[in-house]
Amino acid sequence: MTNDEPAANVDDFIAAQPPTFQQTLNELRAIIRDEAPGAEERISYRVPAYKLNYMLISFGVTKSACSLYTQSPGLVERMSDELQGQRVSGTTLHFPPGEPLPEKLIRKIIRERIKEDEARASKPKG
Repeated sequence: MTNDEPAANVDDFIAAQPPTFQQTLNELRAIIRDEAPGAEERISYRVPAYKLNYMLISFGVTKSACSLYTQSPGLVERMSDELQGQRVSGTTLHFPPGEPLPEKLIRKIIRERIKEDEARASKPKG
């Protein structure tokens, strides 16, 4: 797989990243799978993504960080106090590879995204 080829699956995506990033990405993946066991894991827009009724959350990398894409401007706004001290850009949180993740915060974000997903899915269509 070259840098121009998208990964076929999440295992391939993680394996294609620098070794210093792989542990952090595997930890993010494990947290997401633990909090959203019913979510479908896939590659979307070239990054690992998780879908329930709608796209829930995804993760990826930058040159210097592992990124968690919340895909929810409203969530980031509502959690702004809790996100103090985190590196946030738009709806994305960035974590230095190899450093401990803020696991409680990530778990809360995922649970909140599940609530948003379920609320959206329960609205009448039309």
